Amino acid sequence: MSRGLLDVVNDRDEVVDRATRAEVHRAKLLHRAVHVWVFDGAGRLLLQKRSLSKDSHPGKWDSSCSGHVDAGEGYLESAVRELEEELGLAVKAEDLLELDYVVAGAETDWEFVRLYGLVRNGPFRMEVGEIDELKFYTFDELDTFVQMENDLCARAFRSLLLRHVGELVDLQVRCFSVSHGQGD
Repeated sequence: MSRGLLDVVNDRDEVVDRATRAEVHRAKLLHRAVHVWVFDGAGRLLLQKRSLSKDSHPGKWDSSCSGHVDAGEGYLESAVRELEEELGLAVKAEDLLELDYVVAGAETDWEFVRLYGLVRNGPFRMEVGEIDELKFYTFDELDTFVQMENDLCARAFRSLLLRHVGELVDLQVRCFSVSHGQGD
């Protein structure tokens, strides 16, 4: 794994090169990212409000945690790392359930995205400089949120939420089953 570099991929999500984050974003090169949705036991989804100091989507609501997959790193490995870095959650790969795989495009900022989920009630530790706020939203609030306040969401998160807003309860139940050793 090489921190600071990202794998550049082709349209089949196969690694073809490596470049810095700045180069990848400036040239709109295809690359990889992970999003993790943290559900709680009360039927809510944790969202983070991105720091105003972020260079992309500052001050926007986003997935519970998200980030680039570093060069040489796998998607699942990246999700585990991002949970620790952004939320202070130490989890194992088997704690995460893959919920979706999205092909790169404009709506994901040219990222191939793997979405994972898990159930945790906290405590959470926000990464300074990355996150300004954490808040749990009910599924009804998210439905309204995505329809009425779409300019408040990061682009890739909004795309994921639109894909899954009607099945959030099912996704949470699937994640709860995994977290309690009942399988999928």
